[in-house]
Order: sequence, then structure tokens, then C-alpha cells
Amino acid sequence: MNSLKALSFGACLLLFSRCDTLSQLPAASGTSGSTSSTTVSSSEAASGIKQALSQGLDRSIKSLAVQDGFLGNAAVKILMPPEAQKVESALRGIGLGSLCDNFIQSLNRAAETAVSEAAPVFVSALSQLTIRDATNILLSGQPDAATNFFKRTTTDELAKRFSPIVENALGKHNVARHWNTVVSSYNQIPLVNQKIETDLNKYVTQKAIDGLFYQVAQEELKIRNNLGGARTTPLLQKVFGYADQQKK
Repeated sequence: MNSLKALSFGACLLLFSRCDTLSQLPAASGTSGSTSSTTVSSSEAASGIKQALSQGLDRSIKSLAVQDGFLGNAAVKILMPPEAQKVESALRGIGLGSLCDNFIQSLNRAAETAVSEAAPVFVSALSQLTIRDATNILLSGQPDAATNFFKRTTTDELAKRFSPIVENALGKHNVARHWNTVVSSYNQIPLVNQKIETDLNKYVTQKAIDGLFYQVAQEELKIRNNLGGARTTPLLQKVFGYADQQKK
């Protein structure tokens, strides 16, 4: 497991590569500024989509699995569970905002720790993308089609496999202790009689997965639009250059 975790997504995908020769997709008309290919085979399209997702996952994990990767990113920062936001409001109203801050920090630290251990979970799921799926994704015209397909077809399994990783991270960052402190303080406020019950493991697991897919979608957008030279390999240049031609 340790050796697998050390591999990049690109290296891991070699374990799942396919070498069968398939029919070519329709020829593109004209040329792209960065690509002169006129045809892309179905196998190239599949490999290109997998490589794009691989790159997106790799970069996303690296950006999130660091201190403040979640906490310092407003787009993915994990806040109080919705049913507990009235708790936060009440505690901040009586000068106990630091309790909420500590709890929110612990939630995000747990997600940051969990994501750092997630690579093997996603490699297996990524290998299940079929050639037909990849071709449809490539030519869909949607900027996050690959991410959405991956999210739609793997989230349930990812949550199942990711949950114990998050559970361990929650323990490491004393989330339960911070939560109990928040709830106990809230319950001591006069006239409070409604108990707040939240499955923190389930909540953080889903938020961590949502945050990861958000980042992957941003990376996919960069590759599709070649922002900052995001098409870093000849395969990405050829496959997504072909997709560019189909838009014309």
C-alpha cells in the first residue's frame, strides 16, 4: 500500500493501460495552434481523458492535502453542519466564537489529512472509465464532463472506502472533543432544549469528496482551455486539440 501511495496518478495508470488498436474518431478539419493532428483513435481518446483526470486528481490532492488546503480555500472550506449553524450563531453571540473556530479548524484538518491518503482509492475508480465513456466525455462540449462522469459513477464507492480514512483523521484531530465542547456550551445557554445530532464522519467524508471534485473540475477546465499551458504532454495536446477542432 505504501508503495502504491507513493506513485503519481500518471504512473499508477500504466497499471491499467490498454494496448488494443481501435477505430479512429472522425477527422478534424483544419489545424489548431498547438496541434496538427487530424485524427484521434478511440484508445487515444480514452487514454487522454484518463490522463487528464489523473493530472487533475494528482494536482488537486497536492493542493488540498496540506495545512490550510481546505481551511484556507473559501471554495472548499468545511463550515459548521447546516443543522448546527444556529449553535454557531448562538455561541458567537455570547462571545464563544473561539470554540466554533477550533471546531471548524479541526473539521478541515481532518479533511486535509484524509485527502493525503486518498490516492489509491481513486486510482482503482479511474481505471473503470471505458473507451466509449471517454469518447463521449471528450466531445461533450461540457467543461467539467470528465469530472462529472467520474463523480456520478464513483461517489458512493468512494464514500464507502474513504469513510474509515476520515474516521481516523477525525480522531487524530480531536474533532469529537471539540464538538462536545461546542454542544455542551450551547446546551448551557438558557432556553435551549433541542439536541443537535450530527454524523460528523459522514459529513466530513462528503465534504472532503465534494472539495476534491471541485478542485478536479478546475483542473479539467484548465486542460480543456489549455490555461497556462495545462496540456503538459503530447497526448493531452493531441486529444484536446482534436476536441478543440470539433467545436469549430
